[in-house]
Amino acid sequence: MKYLKINPADNVAVALQNMQAGEWVNVSGNEFCLRADIPMGHKFALTDIRAQEHVVKYGNPIGHAVTDIKQGDWVNEKNIKTNLEGVLEYEYHPHKVTLDIADRGLSFQGYRRANGEVGIRNEIWIIPTVGCVNGTVNTLAERLRAETNQKGVDAVVAYPHNYGCSQLGDDHENTRRILRDMVQHPNAGGILVVGLGCENNQMSAFRELLGEVDEKRVKFMETQKVDDEYETGMQLLREIYAVAAGDVREEIPLSELKIGLKCGGSDGLSGITANPLLGEFSDFLVAQGGTTVLTEVPEMFGAETLLMNRCADRNTFDKTVHLINDFKEYFLKNDQPVYENPSPGNKAGGISTLEEKSLGCTQKCGKSLVRDVLSYGGRIATKGLNLLSAPGNDLVAATALASSGCHMVLFTTGRGTPFGTYVPTLKVSTNTLLYNRKKGWIDFNAGTIAEGEPMESVKERFIDYVIRVASGEPVNNEKKGYREIAIFKTGVTL
Repeated sequence: MKYLKINPADNVAVALQNMQAGEWVNVSGNEFCLRADIPMGHKFALTDIRAQEHVVKYGNPIGHAVTDIKQGDWVNEKNIKTNLEGVLEYEYHPHKVTLDIADRGLSFQGYRRANGEVGIRNEIWIIPTVGCVNGTVNTLAERLRAETNQKGVDAVVAYPHNYGCSQLGDDHENTRRILRDMVQHPNAGGILVVGLGCENNQMSAFRELLGEVDEKRVKFMETQKVDDEYETGMQLLREIYAVAAGDVREEIPLSELKIGLKCGGSDGLSGITANPLLGEFSDFLVAQGGTTVLTEVPEMFGAETLLMNRCADRNTFDKTVHLINDFKEYFLKNDQPVYENPSPGNKAGGISTLEEKSLGCTQKCGKSLVRDVLSYGGRIATKGLNLLSAPGNDLVAATALASSGCHMVLFTTGRGTPFGTYVPTLKVSTNTLLYNRKKGWIDFNAGTIAEGEPMESVKERFIDYVIRVASGEPVNNEKKGYREIAIFKTGVTL
């Protein structure tokens, strides 16, 4: 199959491989000749579309034509424009949601922590309260890796960042909340928190924010208050390591798995292959009693009502409205249009407007009811599908997903990216070409869906793979040591 009309209402189709001008196509009995070369993932017109008329994909408008478009023309960002505007009022029209998916009683091998939470990794993390001690935490991690060869733990990782001082208001609190969430994350078997001593993010206040911790596994050091930060730091790390190295995996019900849903470098196949696959997986995990989290709020614009009408109740709907409009207000407050998206890479891959991107992106969360909405830095409190406030930026959003309590992030991409955040970041390619070119980046290929493999078959392989990763199988970002954090910043730096 060389092309696909996704929904009967669509007036465009998507090329599943490169197509040439002059090729004849037959779509739903309508036979015509392509008037231009159509790159893989891009759209061509199934009928004449007059200027100002809607361009329809996924059964929904993705914008309007800015010039007359002829049948067989290439439809892209040059001849289509967004319909999006600013802050809107919304009405709640709840849709009945029924998932006919059996509970299969599956499990994975994870770590049961003393507080009852579950981790899928047993790592030692060194977390700075402020960027001034980034060099110190990196050196401490290097020394502990060399001394122990990481035997008995899955990894020893430092997580430098730029913040913790010279921040005000929301920025300061965002930093504190993300670092708190990291310290509380069950993928860490032990943590050393390293401060300087004079930063805004004072250790005493941060410890108060943390609340009760397991003092055998979480330890603290302020470098201005010790004579030799490396001698003191290594002694503390040895104590943490001795405890964490004794942890063993045990059988955990799949209902305790928490998964983040993310995409980046999307292309025209994202909404046909990889994102629908994640949607199928999300519905499956929710039906098993598990949890998934969708973020990237700007990439909900244009598809937000589909999510709002799936909210479990009026309160969740109201929180979703605030989620959307608060982010629009953030754009407007900074004199930026809410539709300044997609990126150059998205456009090169076949995505022309934010509505088109959003209608593809939101497929990652399937058809389940939305059970809760989380603020930035908030942690999961309700099982099922959650929405999370965070921007579309890959590393900021992935960090926010991990910080909400997700054990791993499923990351779909049509362009490819090597990065990983502080939980396993499993890359799913939208097309086979990318998978074959970048096997050091991509962990799972959803491109076979466009080549005719049934979705059910791909989903079963994917379920098996995610369980293996949850049970300890490393993904590419872990193999290469690509682990980073990024914290959302909105205001002034002193």
